[in-house]
Amino acid sequence: MAPEVEFDTPQQIRWAIIGPGRAGARFAQGLHAVEAASLRAIWGRNPDRAESFARKFAVPQTSPTLEQLLAADIDAIYVATHPDSHAEICLQALAAGKHVLCEKPATLNQSQLTQVLAAARLHDRLFMEAMKPPFFPLYRRLRGHLQSDPIGPVGFVRAGHADATLPPDYPLQFASLGGGGIMGIGPYEAFLALDWLGELKRVQTMGRVNVAGVDAFALFQTEHEHGMAQLHTGLDLSSRGDALLSAPRGYVIIHANWWNPARATIHYLDGRHVELHEPFVAGGFNYETTHFCQLLRDGLRESPVIPHSLSLSMARLLETVRTTLGVRFPGE
Repeated sequence: MAPEVEFDTPQQIRWAIIGPGRAGARFAQGLHAVEAASLRAIWGRNPDRAESFARKFAVPQTSPTLEQLLAADIDAIYVATHPDSHAEICLQALAAGKHVLCEKPATLNQSQLTQVLAAARLHDRLFMEAMKPPFFPLYRRLRGHLQSDPIGPVGFVRAGHADATLPPDYPLQFASLGGGGIMGIGPYEAFLALDWLGELKRVQTMGRVNVAGVDAFALFQTEHEHGMAQLHTGLDLSSRGDALLSAPRGYVIIHANWWNPARATIHYLDGRHVELHEPFVAGGFNYETTHFCQLLRDGLRESPVIPHSLSLSMARLLETVRTTLGVRFPGE
């Protein structure tokens, strides 16, 4: 009789969400598709909204205060509030011994992020900025395809998105919340440029600031270790959210919306066109969450895909663009 095969059961990761808004809802949706992970608690400044969120996603516990949530029997926190409160909440969560996945941008500026990363090291906790594109099946397949059938080193990146349909009460419209297009869509663009072109060397910026004190439109050109990028964001114009990667022997179009990538076309100089199509499931947040959970099980304190150095570079790029236009947030 053959011996029974024993399978290791993955460590269950118990999650809580801080901020029952749009990002929190997508995280909760995606968590259902993550193996050995569960949502145990929710906290938000608006108790009624938190209770409604808990009912919708079957969250067993709503905490009346942030302190009570952080004292709960949970492993990891997903910070889904507006950027103005990211640093403060992350610092509290890390000090309470919780691992932290923080929605992008991780903080308002590079100084705040430096403090958060120091706290993660001090308390020996995992901290990762929630930058979802590199974990999507399409993005991973594109990376693999370009290794086996290359177009040469990417030397130019073009990406951007402007959306004039956002209502006046949308959070990106408010400087007090850390709003503006640069902070809203800009983190994805900063990631794309840094991921393909390497470390930032210099930035050139043009744009407009509206009466609310946030950038209404921004065009920023960046020079990197391995090439250049042209990026844009906007709240009062509209544009297509695709991306271009240019190389000596061809180019790639990641079709809109590229930061939720599902389809790409590779154009080769020999006339070939290769179509990649990898639909995503469960809203897409599940892929970065799966990665984070595995890091925890492996005892790691930093992601090799979104390392702290990359988050610092993204923060530096966004802060340079924003302050060049004169956009500063309360307390800076």
